Amino acid sequence: MNLTQIHKVYFIGIGGIGMSALARYFAFINKAVGGYDKTESPLTQELANSGIDIHYTDDINAVSDEFKKDIEHTLVVYTPAVSSNHSEYQYFLNNGFTIKKRSEVLGLITKDSFCLAVAGTHGKTTTSSILAHLLKETGVKMTAFLGGISEDFNSNFLLEGTEYSVVEADEFDRSFMQLTPNVACVTSMDADHLDIYGDAEELERTFVDFTKRLKPGGKLFVRNGLPLEGLTYGIEDDSDYCIRNIKIERGTYIFDLETPDLKLEGVEFNKPGRHNLLNGLVAFAMAMQAGSPPHRLAEALATFKGVQRRFSYRIKSEDFIFIDDYAHHPTEINAVFEAISEMHPNKKVLAIFQPHLFSRTRDFADAFAKSLSQFENVLLLDIYPAREEPLKGIDSKWLLGKIKSSNKKLISKEQIISEIKSQNPEVLITMGAGDIGLEVVKIKKEMSYAG
Repeated sequence: MNLTQIHKVYFIGIGGIGMSALARYFAFINKAVGGYDKTESPLTQELANSGIDIHYTDDINAVSDEFKKDIEHTLVVYTPAVSSNHSEYQYFLNNGFTIKKRSEVLGLITKDSFCLAVAGTHGKTTTSSILAHLLKETGVKMTAFLGGISEDFNSNFLLEGTEYSVVEADEFDRSFMQLTPNVACVTSMDADHLDIYGDAEELERTFVDFTKRLKPGGKLFVRNGLPLEGLTYGIEDDSDYCIRNIKIERGTYIFDLETPDLKLEGVEFNKPGRHNLLNGLVAFAMAMQAGSPPHRLAEALATFKGVQRRFSYRIKSEDFIFIDDYAHHPTEINAVFEAISEMHPNKKVLAIFQPHLFSRTRDFADAFAKSLSQFENVLLLDIYPAREEPLKGIDSKWLLGKIKSSNKKLISKEQIISEIKSQNPEVLITMGAGDIGLEVVKIKKEMSYAG
């Protein structure tokens, strides 16, 4: 398929974080863009404000004729989250339109660039956002498609040029098998998406298959300890790229960074958590492959602001701290707990968690319970179903019974504010990949008296 012959792009599920980045890209290069999504959100509002036509009912009559009447020059992009019996999807399918998954289109856009791909069950969005920031700060002409809103450029899309590209290599639905990167990393391979893969072994096999998609002469960076062949990165170990001598001063990490060829002392990084240190390290290593000077990269690491909903400080004062995070897997919850314990020791912490997907809750119930039990105070919301129908016997009440925290409670979203005020924590953390993010603005407004 030749994208130069495409003049119009219609998105089914345009409000997804990855889909909206593609929509921004095509609008930026002056294609006509429109789309459907199930729910209006801040992302869809921003797209609409930029001139993109969006509607929220599955109705082919709501689709502009400019897309329906130009089969030859219209591309339809859909997300796997959309049902196959979606009426708009069926219309385009049955009328001869070119229809592709988001991952296929991303592969087409990036195949002729020097592609830097970030893979892993955790850390993709933060790592790719750090990488985009480093490349931008060092003047690399690149396009970045991100899975979150970077606080450095307030977007999930950045176009500084087309010579290089930064993408998240998403393992969901085996999407990353559409990419052919020059440089890639694998941050983690914890069991996840078992509704797709069946078991952890199949997930690992698919990651191995992904690493074989590197272009000839390509480089692979692997977190030390993962069963993959590549250049390793780690903290205080025998990795090829290694962080050593970590200190914390005023909430900032200060450390030495060693590569196979040089050592940089006194490097600074402001995002809490050892997992974020590792994300910053591999982004640094990948950026070196784009020719960026190491000393300039070290300076840029210190100025990275972060990604919305990735250990994001929403309120930070002497008396009250409010952090929001996208954590929706036990490993990610563990990382959040470790970061809070390191940066805010001996504080009263209240954790609010919204489980994401019935299948994930079922598959990792004991691990979720163990990770959440590290918090003394836990508030649990109902499971966010996303693309799934309920599973018998799998609900938040069942999960709550497994959690061993001394103070735990199942609440509705309407009870969040009153519960926070009642418990009066010093540190509040909200976690989850569902619509809990929409509650963050309300919480911040109500609790801003502490800011």
